[in-house]
Parts: sequence; structure tokens; C-alpha cells
Amino acid sequence: MAAGTLPDTVERLLGFPEISGLVGGLEGLRWTGRRGYPVRCLVGACLVKHLYGLSTWSETARLVGEHAALREVLGGAPSQWALYRFAGKLRSHRGLLEGCTERVIGRLRGENPGLGEDVCVDSTDLPGYANGQRYVSKGGPLRERYSDPDASWGHRSAISTRRGGGFYGYKLHLAACSNTGLPLTWEVRTARDSDAAVAPVVLERLARRGFTPRTVAMDKGYDIGVVYTACDRHGVLPVVPLRETPGVKAGRHLPPSCQHGEWRYAGTDHRHGRSKWRRLYRARSAVEREFGRLKHRLALTPLRTRRLERVQLHTDLCLLTRLTVALL
Repeated sequence: MAAGTLPDTVERLLGFPEISGLVGGLEGLRWTGRRGYPVRCLVGACLVKHLYGLSTWSETARLVGEHAALREVLGGAPSQWALYRFAGKLRSHRGLLEGCTERVIGRLRGENPGLGEDVCVDSTDLPGYANGQRYVSKGGPLRERYSDPDASWGHRSAISTRRGGGFYGYKLHLAACSNTGLPLTWEVRTARDSDAAVAPVVLERLARRGFTPRTVAMDKGYDIGVVYTACDRHGVLPVVPLRETPGVKAGRHLPPSCQHGEWRYAGTDHRHGRSKWRRLYRARSAVEREFGRLKHRLALTPLRTRRLERVQLHTDLCLLTRLTVALL
């Protein structure tokens, strides 16, 4: 998207009935004190923050203050302190933001009838804006106070030139449509929470939003009993590669055999007579591509906020922006 079209994009997004409903819901709250900036202006600044790939509210306030077209679209230039206070209001009334997101997803589902038929689930690291080292200095005393007490240590895999290993912060667990790549539901946890432990929660949130997928593709980190139990409870077929456990090495995962030979899966594609599982697992890359868009285009990272509830709000606004842009 060209930089010159972004103010027009913000104006179109603010005109959507789903965003207007969020503005109306926030205006209906009981506000005290002197009259501040219009709610529409503040909600628009939230969209500007992620459309322009900005990490902080101070950068957002500075950009709007210097950008005449954005000031005209928003109807004002809120200060960074007004944006910080508005973020606190959104955290206190997170239900309004979730309702707006669900309405946007519902509209996307109406425009894409096949949305969510096949999904993929994975997680990505969100390094925290804090120092998680146990000691104050090398050989020094133990750290007694952490700037972000909600963050924790976890493990991430190697990507491109980045080495794998431990990191301090949070994780975003996301379920995306395998066909369109659009995010359908998500959960933010600390880095210590394993993928397999959060997967049932993601599937439950997926069901609450009205999605009944046929299959869910996940990597081998989800090859654990609790994930299969959750898939069975929701009537979803898991497409998961097996880990190299002793049972797998011994061949106990193979189909049974008899005097006529080994039993083989005939496939679900009756027209072509072949299995679809390889294609379904390859579609798992849709969630990886979505992580790249969120991080590098919509400023999901680097985090410049602390505490779980603030990271959750930052993620919700980033994904809401991603979904509303998909309506254009």
C-alpha cells in the first residue's frame, strides 16, 4: 500500500459500521472531567499506529501532529498522554474491542463463505521490553525487581539467520485460515506456556466464534495427547506430523497388516483417488506468513510496552487493523 493512500485508507476504515459501532460504544460510557478528544479521533489514531508500523503512542502522536492530511481525517491531533489514557480505557472495556473484532470477522465470513473450513495453528515469539536476566550483573547479586514481572523465559526455534534458543517475553498463539491466511482467533500468553497447553484454548475460542473447521494443521510440537483430545471434542481432524518417539521408531504408528498386505489409507478425494493430507499440512505455512505480515508491516514487534494486559491490547489492535484492512 502506497504511503500517499494511507490517510484515505484510515478514513475508509473509520467509515465501516463495525468501527463506528466501537466508537459509539465507547462514547456511551460515562466520561468524567473536562471534554477531551473525540472518540473517533482516538480510535483513528489506534489504526494509524499500526498502518504506519509505529511502535509507541508517542511516535503516533508526533506523526499525526506533523501530518496535515491525517489531522484532517481524524479531526484533531491527540497528545501522547491522551492516547495512553485511551489505551487504559480500552483495557478496562476490552469487551467492546472484542465485539468489534467479532463483527469484522463475521463480515469477512459473509464475503468469504469458505473462511475457516481448514485452519492452521502455531505460535510466535514476542520478545519483551524488559531485562529478564536473573543477576543484576555478571557475578553480582540476584535481581529483586523486574521491569516486566508478567514476562517469562521461553524457547523459540531458529528462523533464517536468527539462532534458536531462550528468549524473555510473551507468545502469540494464533489460528489462521489455511486458504486466506486471515487470523480467526488468538491468545497471548507468557513465553513459558507451551504451545500444546494453549492449543485447546485456541480451539475453544475458535468454536465460540462460530467456526467448525474440518481440519487443523499444526507442527510436530503439538503431537501430544491433550491436543488430540481437544480436536476430538470439537470434531476437528488434526494434521500433525509425529515426533520421533520410541514408539514411532519401533513402527507402532504404522497401519496394521494382514495376510493380504498392509492396510492403506485410500484417501478422501474420491474423484482423484489420492490423499489430501500432504496438501493440508503444507497449507500450515499460511500462519507463518501471517506472523511475518503482523511483525514487519503492522508493528506487532518490537514490543514497547510491558505487562500482559498491555501486550494483549497491543496485539488486539494490531490484529483488528489487519482484519479491517482485509475488508477494503
